[in-house]
Amino acid sequence: MRKKQFKAESKKLLDMMINSIYTHKEIFLRELISNASDAIDKLYFRSLTDETVGLNKDDFKITLALDKEKRTITITDNGIGMTADELESNLGTIARSGSLDFKSNMDEKSDVEIIGQFGVGFYSAFMVADKVEVLSKAFGADEANLWVSEGAEGYTIEPAEKDTAGTVITLYLKEDTETEKYSDFLETYRITSIVKKYSDYIRYPIQMDVETSVPKEGTEDEFETVVETKTLNSMVPIWRKNKNEITPEEYNTFYKDKFYDYEDPVKVIHSKVEGQATYDALLFIPKKAPYDYYTKNYEKGLQLYSNGVLIMDKCADLLPDYFSFVKGLVDSADLSLNISREVLQHDYQLKLIAKTLEKKIKSELLSMLKKDRENYEEFYKSFGMQLKYGLYEGYGMHKEVLQDLIMFVSSHEDKLTTLNEYVDRMQDGQESIYYACGETKAKIDMLPKVEAVKDKGYEILYFTDNIDEFAIQMLRTYEDKNFVNVCADNLDLDTQEEKEELKKENEDAKELLDKMSDAIGDGVNGVRFTHSLKNHPACLTSEGMLSTEMEKTLNAMPNSENVKAETVLEINADHPIAAKLKSLDDETLAKYAKLLYMQARLIGGLSIEDPAEFSSLISELMA
Repeated sequence: MRKKQFKAESKKLLDMMINSIYTHKEIFLRELISNASDAIDKLYFRSLTDETVGLNKDDFKITLALDKEKRTITITDNGIGMTADELESNLGTIARSGSLDFKSNMDEKSDVEIIGQFGVGFYSAFMVADKVEVLSKAFGADEANLWVSEGAEGYTIEPAEKDTAGTVITLYLKEDTETEKYSDFLETYRITSIVKKYSDYIRYPIQMDVETSVPKEGTEDEFETVVETKTLNSMVPIWRKNKNEITPEEYNTFYKDKFYDYEDPVKVIHSKVEGQATYDALLFIPKKAPYDYYTKNYEKGLQLYSNGVLIMDKCADLLPDYFSFVKGLVDSADLSLNISREVLQHDYQLKLIAKTLEKKIKSELLSMLKKDRENYEEFYKSFGMQLKYGLYEGYGMHKEVLQDLIMFVSSHEDKLTTLNEYVDRMQDGQESIYYACGETKAKIDMLPKVEAVKDKGYEILYFTDNIDEFAIQMLRTYEDKNFVNVCADNLDLDTQEEKEELKKENEDAKELLDKMSDAIGDGVNGVRFTHSLKNHPACLTSEGMLSTEMEKTLNAMPNSENVKAETVLEINADHPIAAKLKSLDDETLAKYAKLLYMQARLIGGLSIEDPAEFSSLISELMA
């Protein structure tokens, strides 16, 4: 018996396979179980046309065995097996895959799915083992062969004894180190958890003898240890069943067990897609946001399976950020994987699936909005902020997806409304969608111009989240209607006659208004009279894209550059204060101007730079 060298690659390449490609050492079991499943698939495929196989689908299985004394893990299958030449070809050449060859020669119409295609998974065994034995007997062969290797130095192949077709892989685990405890893989609970995590949906039973403590016959308090053969995997994925076979309770239980939520999801999306992108998807929309959802620690993504084998626990590329609240999984055989099942190539197919999922999620959310309003509003309270972030972060690029999903509290019936519902209720001739910003609805209602807009019979949307106005500015328009902040200078409620009258009034008072503006200084861009304040004496109106609410939000952020909205102090021309201002001397006028400016800032929810001056002015004018 002569030791042979690996044909294709050097020790350096094998070291790279073991130490670089795989992130978690536990992956070795997934890979070896997947290879065993492939071997059974091949023999099962043959049994469909060859009666000499003598096995039906129920006869196939994968068996695991642990031996703590010998420090071995054994994986056994009763699949197709390998000849000496196939052992040489498949295991002696790194990155050579018998499964890939088999699949390429298979009838395209066959429904047999081959998991392993890239011939590297087997070598993950060397992450945990310093010696690997493969005893295999090919179906129809007269003798078996034993392949043995202790790593990159090479391998041996020699004749051996085995009664039936199939393969037995024995791993001799490495000794424990300070950083790695390989002995953990000899514990039943550890192996069981790995199988449930990665291989729960392998189509053949994965069995292992498990010691169980049971009461002795005829006694109540005496126990004995018995060995039971347990099937560790469930085999049939819930997402591959027909929808009419699954109850709502089964969906909810699966979701809560799989994604560690204590509440039922608000929506289940179960779809099977065939065509350019072929996959099964089972998605869930949670009722409440996880505690870390709006933090940097939250990790989005769907579980990604290939033919029932978990490839990635959180594939972020399957979900856009604005739908990051969605939980669930995708199972597809069409995705391109490279030399390891653990590494996904970001190809056209993945992007196609992601785009299809995005459309499906939007469609289901719209359906919930129309048919199950109460649950949609419950969902929106938790995740509406994320939808609005999607509008803002994408600079409006995603408005076609998101604009009909967002909602705001409205002055109409004081409840959440969509933009579409607002537009449907607009008055004849109304050209704008009106909104106002503030910390709460109650504080917004105190704003001077809100009262005037309501008096005109117009509906107002209340923006109480910091992101609201930023998002709407990215949206720009909805159904060709502009968004107008009632506290901005583009609020246009006057008739043409009223506009002409106000223009003349401001021209006549230009000298007075300029003196007031000079007294206030850099705080405002100017002072003017207005007719849109009803009972309020004055207010601040923003000019340009940056409103006073946006100013507050931006300045509250870390490393703020202290931005400042451009504002105008508007004086109610119909208020007694207007007549009073015209009667004042210049010195007193300056004091009134500052006081009105400070009052307007406070009403608008802004701070004042010098509270002492504000107090002093009030006291002086009162005296």
